[in-house]
Amino acid sequence: MKSSSLIFILLLSLSIACQEKNTQQSAVELVFDEPFRPQYHFSPPSQWMNDPNGMVYWDGEYHLFYQYYPDSTVWGPMHWGHAVSTDLVHWEHLPIALYPDEHGWIFSGSAVMDRDNTSGLGTSESPAMVAIYTYHDPIGEKEQRDNFQTQGIAYSNDNGRTWIKYEGNPVLKNPGIRDFRDPKVIWIEDEKGKGKWLMSLAVWDKISFYSSPNLLDWEYESDFNPQWAAYGGVWECPDLFRLETEDGTKKWILFVSINPGGPQGGSATQYFVGDFDGKTFTTESQEVKWLDYGADNYAGVTWSNIPESDGRSLFIGWMSNWQYAQEVPTHPWRSAMTIPRNLELIKKGADYIVASRPIRELEKLRTKSKIATGPEFTLDNELIELELIPDQQDFSITLLNEQNEKVVLELKDGELLFDRSQSGLIGFNDDFKNPHMVPLNGISVNTVRIFLDRSSMEIFFNEGEITLTELIFPTSPFSNVKLEGFKQESTIHNLKSIW
Repeated sequence: MKSSSLIFILLLSLSIACQEKNTQQSAVELVFDEPFRPQYHFSPPSQWMNDPNGMVYWDGEYHLFYQYYPDSTVWGPMHWGHAVSTDLVHWEHLPIALYPDEHGWIFSGSAVMDRDNTSGLGTSESPAMVAIYTYHDPIGEKEQRDNFQTQGIAYSNDNGRTWIKYEGNPVLKNPGIRDFRDPKVIWIEDEKGKGKWLMSLAVWDKISFYSSPNLLDWEYESDFNPQWAAYGGVWECPDLFRLETEDGTKKWILFVSINPGGPQGGSATQYFVGDFDGKTFTTESQEVKWLDYGADNYAGVTWSNIPESDGRSLFIGWMSNWQYAQEVPTHPWRSAMTIPRNLELIKKGADYIVASRPIRELEKLRTKSKIATGPEFTLDNELIELELIPDQQDFSITLLNEQNEKVVLELKDGELLFDRSQSGLIGFNDDFKNPHMVPLNGISVNTVRIFLDRSSMEIFFNEGEITLTELIFPTSPFSNVKLEGFKQESTIHNLKSIW
């Protein structure tokens, strides 16, 4: 009798445990299936998210930290959220990495692997992951002091799972400038192999470069702020890295996000192509270049410590715009990231452009591919990748749903127009419905590739020579496509959710 009772209790316990596990799994699945929830873009489980931070690769994992406010769906006291991936497509959400402390809120920054233990915070055999970030002191800001932003560091000795704030913070004090933030740190070496850490820092309307032998002690090097650059707003979230063309030409690229002042209003990212001698960045071009001509790709930076065997410059951006980011109709979360992209340098005549190409790992999301013929066809899935080939200089693409909501993309007289004014929910902000004009600057469009998710479109012309990232909020999925000026065969890939 006792034996039977024990067996019954054991079976009952196992059954309850399985039910609880299934309930937890169902809850997780439900959480990531709300209206407008992206299905193959990274988004937080709940609450507010903005800039990607601290992106670093180590021990088979891509780390993505991000600006996070765990108590609201609008911006507030910043933390660093955290997620990891083994393929840049599927993400595991981890606990909050960095919390505000006595020095202030945790604003944007970067992370590196201190392989040679220059900081002494790890060992040569087990290097520390070091985060470098901005402290934002809200009390100092309220008191209208000019030195309320400083730079601090934290380190992890367990693959980013737990973090220790450096007891000597801040490691870079503010000389008296209100906007003094967003450190992006890389390791550079000269021709003789002598290396140092280099920090690119956004300082109101310029980028200041600092160097350090150990991540702890920083020395000013130079400033970059050419007169002809875009200055419609505050400079933010810099990134300095090197790219190489197919013919072996190496150039340094400097990203500078700006808010406001983007090509569609609000926030956007400009970039500069030039040379860096270890102290000073210079550029021969005097033309403003935009990484993305859509409204919704901001504050993006590259991953550090990507293996040489991979060789790519991998990028992700915040998929929103400060014009309306706190008003978009999503709940219980706000904001997503763009799909990850591989950045490549292309020479166009005497000039250079940075192309943003969707990463190859996204192809594993394809569940079915087919060829559609004719100028009109239907979509049988809400998660879509389209590959189109124009056969005329002017063309148009229209996506519609059963409610006659639509988005229109057209090329006419050498200029692209993206119109989301009838795309669904648009009334949350007056700027959202504005048309977006994109100059081609002499580039001929040969291919169009579109990634359609529940609340976004990412459009790549010539595999990313020109890119548009746009939020949309249709009340039902777009199910019909109308084309003008394209070849008769279009490729449709149905995609699956990453959740």
